[in-house]
Amino acid sequence: MIKLYAEHTPGEDRTALTRNDILTEFYIHRQGAPDGYGDLHWARVISLVPAMAGAFLALADTDAFLPDTAGAKDLTEGDHLAVRITRAAQGGKGPRVTARLTDAERGCAAPGPVRLLRRGPSPLEELRAIHPTAELHTGTLPEPLASEIEALGSPAIALPGGMTGSVTPTAALTAIDLDSAAATAERAPKLTAQFARNAASLPELARQIRLRNLSGAVLIDFSGLPARRRAALSAGLEAELAGDRVGPRLMGFTALGFAEILRPRLRPPLHEVLRGPHAAGLAALRRAQAEAASAPGRRLVLRAPPSVIGALEADPGALADAARAMTHRLVLRSDPALPGLSWIIEDERG
Repeated sequence: MIKLYAEHTPGEDRTALTRNDILTEFYIHRQGAPDGYGDLHWARVISLVPAMAGAFLALADTDAFLPDTAGAKDLTEGDHLAVRITRAAQGGKGPRVTARLTDAERGCAAPGPVRLLRRGPSPLEELRAIHPTAELHTGTLPEPLASEIEALGSPAIALPGGMTGSVTPTAALTAIDLDSAAATAERAPKLTAQFARNAASLPELARQIRLRNLSGAVLIDFSGLPARRRAALSAGLEAELAGDRVGPRLMGFTALGFAEILRPRLRPPLHEVLRGPHAAGLAALRRAQAEAASAPGRRLVLRAPPSVIGALEADPGALADAARAMTHRLVLRSDPALPGLSWIIEDERG
C-alpha cells in the first residue's frame, strides 16, 4: 500500500511516500525558494555554444542551458522561445531546460519579455499525479517516520549486519563508503562473510540513495572485498536500483573497485536543500514554533548570524507562517558573534 504524508512547517512543505509502511521517497519544497523543476519559462537565447552542443538562455531570474538534442539546434542569438526546466540548478550551474513541450505547455506561451509562465508541480503534486489512489495524510509527520526523516540529515547510514555507510558529497560526485568494522565476529571465511554483508546492504543502500535524492555520479566503495570480487554484486545492485522511478544506471566498476552509478538529477539532492542560511533559518523557525506551542505565553527571540536573519527576512511567507502559529511575534535579532550558521532560541528579556 502506498501512502503520502504532507507536513507544512514555516516556509516548507515536507512530503514523504511510503510503500507498505517503508519510507521510500522524501522531499522538501520551499515556497519562498522553489527548486524550479518543471517551471515553464518564456526565454531568450543569449549565446550559442557549439563546443557544448547547446545554447545558453536567459530566464526570468537566472540563465539556463538548452542542449541541441532538446531544441537548441537551428536557434540564433536573440530568439525567444518557451522552455521547461528539466534539471534544477546545481553547484553554481544554472538549470537545464528543454524546448520539447506538450501542446498544453505551448499554449501557455505568448510573445513578450522574458518571464516565468507557470510554476512546475510541487513534490506533493507530482507524487499525487503518479499515485492518484494513494492515501494522503496531512499534518504533523508521525513517529517513527519523523525520526527516520530527521536522520537523513546525517551523512551516516545504518546498514544490515552491523555495516555502516558514510555519504560524502563533492562538487563532482557523491561518494558512499561502506565499513564493516562492527561486524567482525562471524566464523565464516573472511571473503565469504564480507561478500554476504555487502550483498545484504544493497536494498537499504539503494533506498538511502532514493531518500537522499543523490544524483549525478554516485560512487560506492564496498567493504573488505578485492576489486575483482566486487563486480559479482552487479546483479543485486541493478535489481535494487530498478525500483527507483528516476531511472539510475549502474555503469560498472572502476579499476579500483568503486561501483559507478549515474542517477539523473531532477530536483536538488537533500544535502543541498539542508545547507545554507535559508535552511538554518527555517530550522530555527520550526524549533521556535515547537517551543511556543509547548508554552504559549513565552515571548521568544531568535538570535542568529546576519546571513541567517537576512535569509529569513527575504522569505516573508515563512515568517508569516510562524507568526500565525505563535501567540507572540518572534523577534529576530542579528548576532555577528555567533559562529557559522548556529542560532539560539531564547526568552525575550524586559
